[in-house]
Amino acid sequence: MTTLPRSLIAPAVALTLSACSSGPPVPDWKLNAHSAQERATSAYLSGKDRMAQSELARARQEVGGTGKVSLAIRIELAQCAAQVAALVLDDCAGFERWRIDASPADLAYLHYLAGQRADAALLPEQHRAVAGALATGNDAAASAAVTAIADPLSRLVAAGAVLRAGHAAPSVLTVAVETASDQGWRRALLAWLQTQALRAEKAGDRLAAEQVRRRMALVTESGAGHTGSPANTPNP
Repeated sequence: MTTLPRSLIAPAVALTLSACSSGPPVPDWKLNAHSAQERATSAYLSGKDRMAQSELARARQEVGGTGKVSLAIRIELAQCAAQVAALVLDDCAGFERWRIDASPADLAYLHYLAGQRADAALLPEQHRAVAGALATGNDAAASAAVTAIADPLSRLVAAGAVLRAGHAAPSVLTVAVETASDQGWRRALLAWLQTQALRAEKAGDRLAAEQVRRRMALVTESGAGHTGSPANTPNP
């Protein structure tokens, strides 16, 4: 499986690694937790559920050995972000256990993922413009802010947050579809294509909807046997 580059993990949920070669060696748990979290996210977005669950359990185990609740929270927020990127809009169940120990920045990110108003200053830098646009209800600005995010995972998470907030213009769906497509994230791609098809049908554009559904069929057929089904896709 292709491992996500470290740059794809949002700073608010990433495990910080000391990469300076002149410094002390990085503890094994940091390396193991970081790589497991990356593999869990990639597997989840690709619909490889068994692998995703196994790697998530490993990441939790590695940070659990430190006794640092702040790191456990980051693992759970990373999982929540992956779910939002794939439009699986369930509650962030893993986070609830640690809510009482969450920092204001953790809570701001959680609210952002839920499509709720969040203090932009407390969010990772790449999400601040999106949060600002959502606060004003400016769909065009939100779309532009999502498109401007260079990091594919962060861009897809932002698109999910915008859709969940009810401010996703058609361009947001297009950006999300092509982002998931470029990365080969089957689960996320199917979820965004389904949303795009539903919106086309609602607008009475039968030809566009049929074209999207043909694309969905290709993704489904090529990934038979391991692609998770999109769930809780919001009404576009």
